[in-house]
Amino acid sequence: MKKRGIKRQMTGTVVSSKMDKTVIVMVERLVRHRLYLKHIRSRARFAAHDEGNVCRAGDKVLITESRPLSKTKRWRVNKVVVKAV
Repeated sequence: MKKRGIKRQMTGTVVSSKMDKTVIVMVERLVRHRLYLKHIRSRARFAAHDEGNVCRAGDKVLITESRPLSKTKRWRVNKVVVKAV
């Protein structure tokens, strides 16, 4: 039997929840430039599956890597860490 690898997890902010069962999560990371050693803030937007439509814009969520669910969705919302006010 094949052993499954560890799935990546990221924490980000929901920036859009207008689609049904899908949210757009923006993940912000600090990356160090190889040559100049300056810290650069890099952002990435991921489409994540939200089965219960519980996320709203501004929520902090934990997303987990999963199998491809559609053309752009490869992440699932694991849990809502902080609800937006």
